[in-house]
Amino acid sequence: MYLMMRKNCEFSKTQSFNRVHLQVIISVSQLISNSAIISNSRFAESLSIISSYASNETGLQHSSFSVEVKELTKCVRTVLMATAAMKEHEKNPEMLVDLQYSLAKSYTSNPELRKTWLESMAQIHLKNLDYSEAAHCYIHIAALIAEYLKRRGEFPQGCDVFQTISPNVGSEEAGMRDDSGMQLEVAYCENDITGHLETSAKHFQSAERYELLGDIYRFILPIYERKRDFQKLADAYKLLHEAYSKIVDVVKSSRRLLGKYFRVAFYGQSFFTEELGKQYIYKEPKITNLTEICERLMTLYSNKYGHGNVKLYMDSNKVNVQELDPKFAYIQVTYVTPYFDEKELAERQTHFERNNNIRRFMFETPFTADGKAHGMIDEQQKRRTILTTSHSFPYVKKRIQVVYQKEEVLSPIEVAIDEMKNKVAELNEVVEERDIKKLQLKLQGCVSVQVNAGPLAYAETFLVEGKVQKYKRENVGALKEYFRSFVQVCKEALILNSHLISDDQRDYQESMRKNFDSMTGRLGEIFGETLLELEDDRCSVASNRGSLILQGSISTAGSIMTF
Repeated sequence: MYLMMRKNCEFSKTQSFNRVHLQVIISVSQLISNSAIISNSRFAESLSIISSYASNETGLQHSSFSVEVKELTKCVRTVLMATAAMKEHEKNPEMLVDLQYSLAKSYTSNPELRKTWLESMAQIHLKNLDYSEAAHCYIHIAALIAEYLKRRGEFPQGCDVFQTISPNVGSEEAGMRDDSGMQLEVAYCENDITGHLETSAKHFQSAERYELLGDIYRFILPIYERKRDFQKLADAYKLLHEAYSKIVDVVKSSRRLLGKYFRVAFYGQSFFTEELGKQYIYKEPKITNLTEICERLMTLYSNKYGHGNVKLYMDSNKVNVQELDPKFAYIQVTYVTPYFDEKELAERQTHFERNNNIRRFMFETPFTADGKAHGMIDEQQKRRTILTTSHSFPYVKKRIQVVYQKEEVLSPIEVAIDEMKNKVAELNEVVEERDIKKLQLKLQGCVSVQVNAGPLAYAETFLVEGKVQKYKRENVGALKEYFRSFVQVCKEALILNSHLISDDQRDYQESMRKNFDSMTGRLGEIFGETLLELEDDRCSVASNRGSLILQGSISTAGSIMTF
């Protein structure tokens, strides 16, 4: 290695040895990313010998050779230190990818080095069957090559062309720094971009994110057309046909699962270093439940810190660090769901759109004024915590740090408004799906006539004469409006159910119809108006779908605290 440096410096007339510098760093990075067995102590000893040779070199005393050798050996040592950290966390896939991500981020001035670590991250994701994350690694590789070619005047769009696939691309790949030696070692072209995009498309297929193939091939197809590559055009259109057919199937079946999300926080100064006090959102496969991720994390960190030294903190409330026992490591795990405001919900209409390029999540904690978690309906409040991550999911990592947190406190009537809003949305969804099992389960809970159960309980608590005057007029109006929408969608659901059931369920249908009539009758008494009556079961459900329109945008947010 030393002779190669010296010869390169002599060849360049003692100017520099950028070529060797890049070759050495790339080679070491590739060896490490491929898990090659390297003795760090022996390697470090070799680097010290090289530095000693350079300091004692008599033929190049008046050049920058010695300084550049020391700079190179310093860079290699940095990579070796990262290797040691990776070895320590090799059984922790999230931490391992975080470390490789940090290395990839440190090489923004050299696309080949950044590409090496992104490819290594992709291999880890593929090993763990995390296809979405692997696909995004290749999207980022294609984007950094596009940005590099833009700097050379060969690809004017740069990485911005990939913003429709992921908003993370621009913030990461547009910041490429120029490197004087970069052009010596990199020889990218347009084919490199299409190749990595094709690879990402294959992994998006495996992840069942078929909608993204359209965005990917919208870029690739014009290149094939310009090159008159008809075979690739034929293959691409066949692939797109299959992808869009899959979308039709999964929309009809509603059986596609694109992941579950959990808030994970780490406490325990004696144990955690990089993760201490931080909150992350973890993306877990398909139908992972809270118990499964808790068991996985408990096993992972117990193996690292010792069995009996790790505790799960299952309360979703804010942790008071002063009350924690310093002898233990604490992991707080909370199930969260993607959060959207009214505008976003209107724009994101499909299941895929509500599970792609998301960075806000929420969980809710019930409480009452006297400190209990649950109480009577007119006492029940809830705290909605909204978390914002640094990047959008899916990403090149499975976990992303939370960078902002906001809380909304909902009063009892606002809790009722929120619950009715959710019931209307859920019933609408099952009516659209036409799944009889889901439909009947939802209907059973919705048309209950018991005073202290079901939606009617909210009306009895907040809207009857003598109680309604206690609450703000806008909240009363909002709750009434959701009840009107609720009655309408219940009616549609009952009509649909009558078309789907067999003859032996007619009595069941009649029972639910009577409950519905009783519920609407009682609501009419409370509201002082005539609500919908159930029309003949032969009516078309489709003819009623257009009537479920809320008048105006109703805000239900309570008092807001930010920190």
